[in-house]
Amino acid sequence: MKPKSLVVGGIAVLLLCLGATSSTSLRRRTYIFNYENVLGTSLELKVGAMSPGAAELAEEAALGEIDREAKILSAWDPASEFSRWERTRGKAVPVSPELFEVLGLFDQWRERTDGALDASAEAVTRVWKRAEARHTLPSEEELAAAVVAVHQRHWQLDAAGRTATHLSGTPLALNSFAKSYIAGHAADAALAEDGVQSVVVNIGGDLVVRGEGTERVAVADPKSDAENAAPVAELEIRDRAIATSGNYRRGEEIGGRHYSHIVDPRTGMPAEQILSSTVVATNPAAAGAMATAFSVLAPAESRRVAAAIPGTEYLLIARDGERIMSPGWTLLAAAARPVPTPVPAPGPVWDDSMELTISVDLARLEGRARRPYFAAWVEDGDKFPVRTIALWYQRDRWLPELRAWYRSDRLRAMAEGSDITRSVSSATRSPGHYTLNWDGKDNQGKLVKPGKYTVYIECAREHGGYDLFHKEIDFNGTPEKIQLPGGREIASASLDYHKIAR
Repeated sequence: MKPKSLVVGGIAVLLLCLGATSSTSLRRRTYIFNYENVLGTSLELKVGAMSPGAAELAEEAALGEIDREAKILSAWDPASEFSRWERTRGKAVPVSPELFEVLGLFDQWRERTDGALDASAEAVTRVWKRAEARHTLPSEEELAAAVVAVHQRHWQLDAAGRTATHLSGTPLALNSFAKSYIAGHAADAALAEDGVQSVVVNIGGDLVVRGEGTERVAVADPKSDAENAAPVAELEIRDRAIATSGNYRRGEEIGGRHYSHIVDPRTGMPAEQILSSTVVATNPAAAGAMATAFSVLAPAESRRVAAAIPGTEYLLIARDGERIMSPGWTLLAAAARPVPTPVPAPGPVWDDSMELTISVDLARLEGRARRPYFAAWVEDGDKFPVRTIALWYQRDRWLPELRAWYRSDRLRAMAEGSDITRSVSSATRSPGHYTLNWDGKDNQGKLVKPGKYTVYIECAREHGGYDLFHKEIDFNGTPEKIQLPGGREIASASLDYHKIAR
């Protein structure tokens, strides 16, 4: 199978699709490419192009730029330029334009945020990771020492010679906005290819939209980790960047309590007052920097920082559920989609205080890899498909590889007309880990009757393996957890029928 794939079809946020024809040209189409293990997370690339060939060249250009800059800026690759420079001390080292610019940007954002955004926050992060490993909270002495280390000067830049002198021994990481910085350059590289009119680069929930047209972007609900959960907002984004930072997907678990991976380098404590911060800005690095900083700063401080950067809008979700928006945030809102009113089914229906959560971990492959074909759906006792929860594939000609899902015209028809075109801005997830919810509704939005249904999960990879899992559950209001066996393409999967946390 040719490795450059045209991606089509799907349901929910996880899903891939072949977009509709653009109003500007009957020949232009949207091609979507998805990967795992890109900058430690997942990548979705949308290309509006005149031909599959142009889209594939754009894909190559974007991936090439991501790889190039990762070799410069990565703190996790010991062979990267940044890692090599970090191992020096007290020596003016000539550095690349990208590394010089990013170090300079960190200096700027450290000043703008009064120290809330700092590359040396890595020193605090490591204290909390060590504490998690020993199952105890960090001591006051450990945190105080980390804060002192943060407050040092870590480098000195010389613009004339484009050199950087590493001054301290404090651990550093350029992970606050480097992802957005790289995404911006990747989008520019893809858009520069002949026959390409628009590009959307989404790396782990941070997006850059470039070129013609607008992109519908859903902002993930920080209180629901499911890919298909209802968003807290939907925006229309044109030629801008959007980044989301939050404490709901990563962090440390100590004594049965979750502590955010986002720390305040000024105090050494995890940032806990803001669950999620989403920022829209013209400059991708600025969007990423503010999204991280606004998770640490008080709302009044965030307002001050945003006001100094023209074109910045933001949405903060506080721990108590309060939504704090910039004055122009609502101007970005997308038009509401029409929602048909379902006709209630006669007799008893699904207990709407309950839901099913499907958790899936894809098999981890070395290096960057395309996502496999995937489907999740529910059938009733008569084997009638009541709901397709997720559908994901590359190239429609290979869709029959999902043999169990593809067997039924009813199943295929359930993919038609679904909301599959929006992108999603969210906190960064680990690559290959996905959760999906089923709210007990059929494909028309009606609650099903309580009783026994079979949940199916199917996964197939090009030139790879095939997994099919299915489990009957009695959805009668009694919670149930089921761990499914792993396979070749799905490392692990679980079903959790539980009461919804309000």
